Amino acid sequence: MSQALEQLQARLARLEGEASVRRLMARYMDLCDVPRDSLALQSELAELFTEDAVWEGLGARAEQSFGRHQGREAVAAFVAGYLPPAEHFALNLHFIGSESIAVEEGGEKASGQWLMQQVSTYTDGRSELFGTRLNLDFRRVGEAWQISHFRTRRLLAMPLGALAEGKA
Repeated sequence: MSQALEQLQARLARLEGEASVRRLMARYMDLCDVPRDSLALQSELAELFTEDAVWEGLGARAEQSFGRHQGREAVAAFVAGYLPPAEHFALNLHFIGSESIAVEEGGEKASGQWLMQQVSTYTDGRSELFGTRLNLDFRRVGEAWQISHFRTRRLLAMPLGALAEGKA
């Protein structure tokens, strides 16, 4: 009976970890979608990351565009730097799917992979469509899950006008 209880507790920890990671990703994407009226945006972003977090672009285009940022405050400042009041995006929408989340035994760490579609309109009026693969690592810190390593690899980038003109 104790072995069955241990197995049930381990399964519950995995399921709770997956649900927590899913909510964490939804919160991150929500904070990145604009317009947002929040003076506390950078602080809210920082709460989602571990103290030693890394956020990086992989592949030549993403490395060049995003670079690598380490530490909770550096990551939050980098991400917030793209969002209002910074004059970069006028509109930004993220859609994630093809989710795969794995919680390690013990329920303290997890990894996840998503395909992300991003529709962005810049303050200069241009609009683009992006397709990206996200690979993230997570850690449970106390009762909260946080992002410890965020990796993004751009798979597709095109002006939205190209879709309308049939040039995609």
